[in-house]
Amino acid sequence: MQKLKIGIIGGGQLGKMMTLEAKKMGFYVTVLDPTKNCPSHSISDEHIIASFDDVNAINELAAKSDVVTYEFEHIDHKALIDLENNGKKIYPTAKSLKVIQDKLTQKQALVEGGAPVGEFIEVKSIDDIIKSGESFGYPFLLKARTGGYDGKGNYIIKSHDEIQIAYESLGSGKLPLMAERYIDFLMEISVLACRTANGETAIYPVGQNHHEDNILLETKVPASISKENEEAAMKAAGLVMDIFKGVGMFCTEMFVLKDGGVLINEVAPRPHNSGHYSIEGSVTSQFENHIRAICGLPLGDTTLIRPTVMWNILGSNIQNDGKAVVDGMNESLAVQGVKVHVYGKETSKPQRKMGHLTVTAETLDLATERAKLAHSLVKIY
Repeated sequence: MQKLKIGIIGGGQLGKMMTLEAKKMGFYVTVLDPTKNCPSHSISDEHIIASFDDVNAINELAAKSDVVTYEFEHIDHKALIDLENNGKKIYPTAKSLKVIQDKLTQKQALVEGGAPVGEFIEVKSIDDIIKSGESFGYPFLLKARTGGYDGKGNYIIKSHDEIQIAYESLGSGKLPLMAERYIDFLMEISVLACRTANGETAIYPVGQNHHEDNILLETKVPASISKENEEAAMKAAGLVMDIFKGVGMFCTEMFVLKDGGVLINEVAPRPHNSGHYSIEGSVTSQFENHIRAICGLPLGDTTLIRPTVMWNILGSNIQNDGKAVVDGMNESLAVQGVKVHVYGKETSKPQRKMGHLTVTAETLDLATERAKLAHSLVKIY
């Protein structure tokens, strides 16, 4: 097989971990990222330093690559669709990206495909927000349809008095908006799935997620849910792959309802933070399967080797004027079963994702205990 050339839009931690897997297979990797010393910089074969909305730079990346992928959704889909229409392989497909990056069209596609989602409506004016409160009751969610992540772009409206504040905080109509019924859920879960261009699909076990301040803190696999809910979640993730027909890794985030069943919250067309556990926990990581899929290779085994817990390492509130400093690595790695991943971002900011750690163990309880201890010992500031 010839030495495939892969282009990655985004050189952050996801791009870095994709690159690591691509290099293991002997592929050539070019990364596009505006930050000179981004996490991927030191391991990629080429680095195009340019803005993510620089169409000329995206075209240059495509010209250097046999296939182009990306590590986040907030990209100019029009530029990618133009490339796709001219025969360039863009995976996940630009057409699926266009639908998914708008949360309203994403939900509409899920409904049309028969996937389980909560109630939502398009918001074109403040009157629509008032009607949402009357229809859904309080609290309910007001969301920016594009650009949000880690809770940004969302506002939980708890009473009629907060409608004006919420509307103004999300741009006073300058941004396209939608409203969703608030889901009183039992827990948050996610399911990773991967698909090749010929339709081969591989689905990972259900992960149980814990967020703080809307940022993922911990993922446990397997999730502590009933067999019925597990089957429903796996079925929903498979249905998502059929609906979008994308190529590569997808993550479907869901709510488990208190009275049983699951509802899809959001879909991410890329490897996902909640899937980092798969590097140590699965026979084939999400990053390896993503590279396999976009390069037309058979997918790897997604079996969980043994119970695994992942914790994000976020930037400390301790401020450091210089380069990011890792403290407590020795102590953290002394905990049995711990693997620490430091992304290599130059500067640390409070709540910024600077790394993660995973623990595999004989039981989920033991992995949970060791991961919590290890996480308390390591800081990045």
